Amino acid sequence: MSHAPESQDPDDLRIASREVNGRGPWLKPGEQVPYGHVLHAAAQLRWSPAAVVSRLTALGYADIQHPEASLPGTVELDDVPLIRDVSAQYSPSWLDVGKPVSLRQVIESAGLADRGPADVARRLTVLGYRLGGAGRSLPESPNPGDIVLISTGHGRYEKWLDWGDEVSAFHVRVAAGELICSPYAAATRLIALGLRLPYTPEPVDELILKSSEEQGERHGARWLYGTPHVGHILAVAQETGRRPADIVARLTELGYDRPVAPDHPEADDLIILSEELDGRGPWLVKNTVVGLSMRHILRAALATGRSPADIAERLAALGHRLHENANLPAVADEADIRLLATLDRSYLDNVHLEHVLRSASLTGRSPADVASRLTALGHRLPDEVAYPEVRGSLAAAK
Repeated sequence: MSHAPESQDPDDLRIASREVNGRGPWLKPGEQVPYGHVLHAAAQLRWSPAAVVSRLTALGYADIQHPEASLPGTVELDDVPLIRDVSAQYSPSWLDVGKPVSLRQVIESAGLADRGPADVARRLTVLGYRLGGAGRSLPESPNPGDIVLISTGHGRYEKWLDWGDEVSAFHVRVAAGELICSPYAAATRLIALGLRLPYTPEPVDELILKSSEEQGERHGARWLYGTPHVGHILAVAQETGRRPADIVARLTELGYDRPVAPDHPEADDLIILSEELDGRGPWLVKNTVVGLSMRHILRAALATGRSPADIAERLAALGHRLHENANLPAVADEADIRLLATLDRSYLDNVHLEHVLRSASLTGRSPADVASRLTALGHRLPDEVAYPEVRGSLAAAK
């Protein structure tokens, strides 16, 4: 059944058509005309909304939705995308002027129009809409990541934060990860959008939450994931002049599992905790299964001038323990470090003939010497083999 108006005036046909194009589908005389349609027609025809309402009434449309406030004087074509209901899943529809506008509507409309949320909010208010967060300030600058910041869940489980909602520290970190930005930047933007956080963002958070500087130089900024390493805590404490306990407390506020850090750092802590013994990340990985690397202990001893036993004791206090099978030498020896660099076996693994021969070949030592030294360092050599005392010709040539 056609609902086209009897009038053949081109403007009447446009006003009565749902897409304001003079063609069906048409508005139904018995149904309420959405306020969004009034604004759309006013923008397309360059009429005032009052003129559109007057003409619709003359055409027999008795039920026309109005805002609580007075009608705006003019409507621009740029206004039309702002009043499309972004929550409509299956067919385009107009924003209901009788309900408060959601934060999602403002943010998504701002993103689609590349306008600041504050600008969109002001314009919607001028057009007669009520904001759910009336009186709340919004950022002037556009940010395409805002819609990610206020979304939770995925797919059909996706929901949207609304005006004044409290955001968890975990959400801040997840959103920052999706936007590849710092958690501090995500937190400050969320607050600017009128949301509440369980903590107040501080500029120093940028430094506290950034992963090792060395990794950042190679791969771009990286942010902490999981329980922060004690080396990271000590490095930040040193750079900021704060106590490690203060850094730990702040990390806990920011939603991280409470890390452990010494109350009284020692001068060599950062050196012995760094994989490259340079006092910065990447930091020594804690391995509770195979234990601390003997080679790292010996390298750290040479780098600091301390004994292997002293290094092992300090690393144990920092959460890194040597495996019970390991035998610490009294002094660190470069020869042991070179030998251990050729061995890919932990203290849980048996060292067999092929491993001994490989190490002998790479170090230029005799298999008997290699086997003896590895045994002295605590490695298990279960094979009953008579290892030769002479070096192989390949190793000897080196």
